Amino acid sequence: VQLQASGGGLVQTGGSLRLSCVASGSFSSDNVVAWYRRAPGKDRELVAFITPGGKISYADPVKGRFTIYRDNAKKTVYLQMSRLNAEDTAVYYCNSYPSRSDYWGQGTQVTVSS
Repeated sequence: VQLQASGGGLVQTGGSLRLSCVASGSFSSDNVVAWYRRAPGKDRELVAFITPGGKISYADPVKGRFTIYRDNAKKTVYLQMSRLNAEDTAVYYCNSYPSRSDYWGQGTQVTVSS
């Protein structure tokens, strides 16, 4: 099983990006899927998660700016990020929630410039 994040890039403050997380292997659509991020010099933190039934939770710093949603048929979970700021600069990962060590992929870099 692998969850591969993509869609990162360089964006200006106030801009938007959409990240995609594609699950491969035997990853079940019954899993809760989450986005995490690790900013330079900081620990990895939970950004948002979505349950199979569509229940959603966001970390306080991203509430009102980020939207998580899933397409179970495509085994894909998206993170739409808007009004980005420098504090959002990080490597973004997707995993189950709670996370599993064997599900971590390489992540995707998001850099927000002023």
